[in-house]
Amino acid sequence: MKILIKNGRLIDPASGLDQVGDLAIAAGRIVGIGEVKDFEADRVIDAAGLVVAPGLVDLAARLREPGHEHEGMLESELNAAAAGGVTSLVCPPDTDPALDEPGLVEMLKLRARKLSRCRLFPLGALTRGLAGEQLTEMAELTEAGCVGFSQAESPIKNTQFLQRALQYAATFGYTVWLHPLDPWLGGGVAASGAVATRLGLSGVPVTAETVALHTIFELMRATGARVHLCRISSGAGVELVRAAKREGLPVTADVSVNSLHLSDVDIGYFDSSLRLSPPLRQGRDRAALRAGLADGTLDALVSDHNPVTADEKNLPFAEATPGATGLELLLSLALRWAEDEKLPLPKALAVITAAPVRVLGTALGSLADSAGRLVEGGVADVCVFDAKASWSVTPERLVSQGKHTPFAYAITGFELPAQVRYTLVAGHLAYETDESR
Repeated sequence: MKILIKNGRLIDPASGLDQVGDLAIAAGRIVGIGEVKDFEADRVIDAAGLVVAPGLVDLAARLREPGHEHEGMLESELNAAAAGGVTSLVCPPDTDPALDEPGLVEMLKLRARKLSRCRLFPLGALTRGLAGEQLTEMAELTEAGCVGFSQAESPIKNTQFLQRALQYAATFGYTVWLHPLDPWLGGGVAASGAVATRLGLSGVPVTAETVALHTIFELMRATGARVHLCRISSGAGVELVRAAKREGLPVTADVSVNSLHLSDVDIGYFDSSLRLSPPLRQGRDRAALRAGLADGTLDALVSDHNPVTADEKNLPFAEATPGATGLELLLSLALRWAEDEKLPLPKALAVITAAPVRVLGTALGSLADSAGRLVEGGVADVCVFDAKASWSVTPERLVSQGKHTPFAYAITGFELPAQVRYTLVAGHLAYETDESR
């Protein structure tokens, strides 16, 4: 289908484009930007008063498949991605079974392609079954479509084995994605501090993150491996990442929307919606994370989407499953951060479009030059949204099967900015708003 998006505010953070104009799409590609003439469209979308931006790129979204096929999780979560304007997402390997075999990766990508809702980029398991004892066949997993390798929430306790894993990855140019959490210090359920003490919850000290970061950086120096750090949660962690980048280490890092907007005091009286991993830290950590994202120390903002059922959440805080839905909130929470920090709209979009693509780099293959961008000849992954609109986060409005979020209107009492109107993936209309929503 040939589509013409007219009169929208075209914003491409990668190139600095910010102007009112048209966007012409044909054969899944952008064929005209700005003033488009002599283009016969099959469909015209009037985007007057709307923002036309690159499709969002989310570096952390769990889809619960394989493992929950009977619940149709992949279909519902990719529909949620499209509803949130997300056109590309990275999923970690902690599925059931773990993504440690090429056949599992190929099956997952095939199912995602058939749904045509969002591009899916899996991370392969760094070790067999995420057990931390035997390396996977990284070359075969890369050929199957993996963009990097991760242990997800299962850290490798044997430092010597982690060094060997990084050596192997460095030899072939693979990126290892690590969640910096010391396994011996990180066994609690809430961030160490006055709130955890008052509530009698086991604590996770900041040193659980900083000790892990020091270890990772030392191993990077020894091996030359490229590492992406997943969901930095503390101000001390931000400072260590900043120093590592100044040193020239090949490291990138992201932060979760949860850590960017919430702190441990939001737990209130054991609200299990706030049972998250990493745990929410103090207000000073949140401020440091916000500043780190603004100055580029932290490269990308992620939804940390993890759909959790009611049965898994309606438990005592310490027993509840960590996680919250986030795909449909990523755009709104990026814009809210920018509003709070008095940053321009293109900056808010950069951390969820162009910056995540730079993290992925050459692992994207032919998409590396046009994903997360509006560029003539590039892939037509587009998000059209109303930046002036607002919406209330309620269970019935969420497309995801995970209905639990700490940003629900019933918890916060406030609305979120921006509503997605259209999402296009390779020129295919993956989502179109229902005006009654």
